[in-house]
Amino acid sequence: MAAPSQAGLMDAAELADLVARIGVDRDREAFRRLFDHFAPRVRGFLVRRGLPSAQADDLAQDTMLAIWRRAESYDVAKSAVSTWVYTIARNLHIDQYRKLARADRVDLTDPSLRPGEIPAADELYARGQDASAVSEALLTLPDDQRRVLELAFMEGLSHSDIAVRLVLPLGTVKSRIRLAMDKLKLSLGDLQ
Repeated sequence: MAAPSQAGLMDAAELADLVARIGVDRDREAFRRLFDHFAPRVRGFLVRRGLPSAQADDLAQDTMLAIWRRAESYDVAKSAVSTWVYTIARNLHIDQYRKLARADRVDLTDPSLRPGEIPAADELYARGQDASAVSEALLTLPDDQRRVLELAFMEGLSHSDIAVRLVLPLGTVKSRIRLAMDKLKLSLGDLQ
């Protein structure tokens, strides 16, 4: 391994060797050395790009984490390690900028962002009564029919998923749901 040149600076071959050791062996010592070399430089680069200090610290950390995760993808034939590292930092900065720009463009008049109307007290009471009636009607169902309804409507499972979970043929699941729904319609007829 090449000795570091001038006061802690490393040459291109040494940097490439560190990245290779991280990519192949997940060498923590190699990462520590690469981190010590690049983290302050990346932070300075991001500050010069106009980021506040705390944000630059966060993005420098994200950059170094990305280097740890992607070290095996580094190709010495395509670029120098420094180019690769600063490209990662620049791309993370651009991604962060785009996210923030999208967040600033939220349309506050979008109906999906408005809370729904609060129902009147009598409507809430009626809903509660309906829910009680449905709960009582569910209790009158045979266990096998009640179970498939619970899985379908309370857990949101598809008929196929219910069949897998209960180890039943798909046709049996569909039949039980249909029978249960028919019984509920009879007992809850006045709620419709």
